[in-house]
Amino acid sequence: MTCPDAKRQVATRRRGRQLEQAIFAAVLEELAETGYTRLTIEGVAARARTSRPVLYRRWPSRAALVLAALVGGMPRIDDLPDTGELRSDVITLLRTAACRFAGIDQEVLCGLIAETSRDPELAATVRSTVLHGQEMMSVILDRAATRGEITSRPGPRVATLPPVLLCHNLLLYGTIDEGTIADLVDEVFLPLVQA
Repeated sequence: MTCPDAKRQVATRRRGRQLEQAIFAAVLEELAETGYTRLTIEGVAARARTSRPVLYRRWPSRAALVLAALVGGMPRIDDLPDTGELRSDVITLLRTAACRFAGIDQEVLCGLIAETSRDPELAATVRSTVLHGQEMMSVILDRAATRGEITSRPGPRVATLPPVLLCHNLLLYGTIDEGTIADLVDEVFLPLVQA
């Protein structure tokens, strides 16, 4: 008879950021394996080795959990790229976002958008995510203004343009590559802010 490893597995209780990262990883794995429509809270909880109540305490719905997992790996304001040049700062930010969505099926994004029409709380979370993108772009644009790369600070619609165009391309085509990121920055964004 063969027995499993004789060493006793001691469960450690994960908390805070460690638990959150395990849950987000489980969500992304479940999305890749089952897709958005078949993803369940139970499946995520089992994969993350936690319980449904732990998930529901933090996220009120499947959609809120998926959205949190998708944007959970995005840089925080303090971690924004500072390459010393506006173009490369924006490209680095967009590349980070594109990498976060790599392997995420287009159906996931469409499913989330569809659920925002039925879930005001989720719609508010999506809006706050867009505002976070605007805040990140504001920091990047402020740095560019300080360096003299731009002469006037563009308004909020122009500031959110790069992340919004990235999302638009992901929704329409399901993927985004380096060439598309460069085109969005060089052909659309930079001419607007450097005019």
